[in-house]
Amino acid sequence: MTRVIGLAAVFFVSLAALLGGVPEVWAGEGRVPLPVLPKAKGEQCVAPAEDMRRNHANYLLHQRDETMRKGIRSNKYSLKECVACHASPDAEAGGADTIRPFCAECHDYAAVKIDCFECHTTKPGKGSLKP
Repeated sequence: MTRVIGLAAVFFVSLAALLGGVPEVWAGEGRVPLPVLPKAKGEQCVAPAEDMRRNHANYLLHQRDETMRKGIRSNKYSLKECVACHASPDAEAGGADTIRPFCAECHDYAAVKIDCFECHTTKPGKGSLKP
């Protein structure tokens, strides 16, 4: 059930992003403003923005399985490549560049908990699996 609610939230966030100009309409009194993502450092993402908004989690999970279980290391959907393009200073990592602030924009809006950064961070936080 939680997954369905999360997917519905991602769908509505993606739909709002596609409609352009919606933040002014939705940001009225009592409304939560839509996330505003900072511009990436690269010229072009590995896939169109609409596709990445909808499917990024699937790509990252597939890449994780390919890398961790099969030893295949490609760069197209690697977390390292995402960080290279979307990283910015992160207070939770002692000011080091991480992708957490970029991801948090939409995930906080959609109330989706991400646990990637319990391991993938420069400075491990409380409960981190990274030594």
